[in-house]
Amino acid sequence: MPRVLVYGVAIAGTALVRGLVHRGYHVIAADDSATPNTAELLGEFGVDLVGSPDEATIARLVADCDFVAPAPGVPETHAVVTAALMQGRPLRSEIDVAYEWEQQRVGGPRPMLAITGTDGKTTTTLLAAQMLHAAGLRALAAGNTDVPLVEAIDDDALDAFVVECSSFRLRWTTCFRAEAAAWLNLAPDHLNWHRDMASYEDAKGRIWTNQRADDVAIGFVDDPTVMRQLARAPGRTITFGLREGDYRCASLPGVGGTLMGPDGPLCGVSEMRRSLPHDITNALAAAALVQQSGLAGVGAISSAVRTFVGPAHRIEPVGEAHGVRWYNDSKATTPHAALTAIRAFDSLVLIAGGRNKGLDLSLLATEPGRMRGVVAIGEAADVIAAAFDGVCAVRRAETMMAAVDAASAMARPGDAVVLSPACASFDWYPEGGYPARGDDFRACVHAQLSANDSAKYSASDTQGATT
Repeated sequence: MPRVLVYGVAIAGTALVRGLVHRGYHVIAADDSATPNTAELLGEFGVDLVGSPDEATIARLVADCDFVAPAPGVPETHAVVTAALMQGRPLRSEIDVAYEWEQQRVGGPRPMLAITGTDGKTTTTLLAAQMLHAAGLRALAAGNTDVPLVEAIDDDALDAFVVECSSFRLRWTTCFRAEAAAWLNLAPDHLNWHRDMASYEDAKGRIWTNQRADDVAIGFVDDPTVMRQLARAPGRTITFGLREGDYRCASLPGVGGTLMGPDGPLCGVSEMRRSLPHDITNALAAAALVQQSGLAGVGAISSAVRTFVGPAHRIEPVGEAHGVRWYNDSKATTPHAALTAIRAFDSLVLIAGGRNKGLDLSLLATEPGRMRGVVAIGEAADVIAAAFDGVCAVRRAETMMAAVDAASAMARPGDAVVLSPACASFDWYPEGGYPARGDDFRACVHAQLSANDSAKYSASDTQGATT
């Protein structure tokens, strides 16, 4: 059996080690920040952990293996990637290895659907999985979720997989393929992981690279980059968009706004629990995936769209008082994602900032007519404040509670207050990431509004965060 170097042993890396050992591979494991708990866990598999290796050690580990499997958190600029490329050792991601194993499954491989994009991946993945459930299939959302694909394929009770494909997982794929794969959008992101935008785009484009002629490639009609890449896809191509595309939103006489597919209506917009523009396009992409793959029909699509509740931390309603609505959009860690939230409201107070990922935050100020005010937070507070100088009122806050208090003072009836940071969270929340930031915001909003008898909270507010 081949010798494999797994570099990075958090959730995905540990799951891959477990799968490799179970199948008889010889595994070498290494990590930049190994912990005693991790070493103990790997020891149960009979695998030793090399902690914090220097470049010479990394080069030696790479030379001693047949292929290298970097965990999603290991950037393409890392020494282990450089060493693998220099030595001609193949690089593979966990979804690639998982796909190969699934093809060898006794009884045959099960269908896979895949989603990538800068924004909207998680929501679309979860909604597509719910559509499959409504069709009576046992499906699991895997990949860039709580369950790596390499772990999910060991569950023989499952009928199908919906794989959320981050660029980190796609970058080192050699054979991964989905019968239907959707690319939602592309905007600058993860430039602290990828070498440049060309590498980021190339990684995303790999979602279609290995498709066959009878597979389906699904692209967002309003994104020029996606459409340019779609034209190169080897499979059958389908488009979706808010007003144009094979899947689109149309107005029908006597019905109103309706989600439409190539063969007719799918569901009324008024039946959706939330119908912001990105909710509609996410639903259309999910519908295209399940319908074009033949796994679910109109009834299942309609049922899922009507009952779907989106994930926490993505324009999640958290409270209302004095005519002001509060939303947690902590998952928006790029300007592109934050602009989606900004454009969802006619008038808002924005709470933004954190640790910038090397992106152009001035893009946030391109909707001046919507801005009541901005509260700048975190390491990027000065950059946020500069972006909105002369656009609207700006305040700075040193804590989340102070930010909530400042936003409350600025907001007027009819406004929305939206935490949509456009930045990473690791300046204020080094351990918990964006979920911890969103949880803190939610708690601060509830504390701020708790003395107000007219305050309203969404049904999910007391349930804590889900990611």
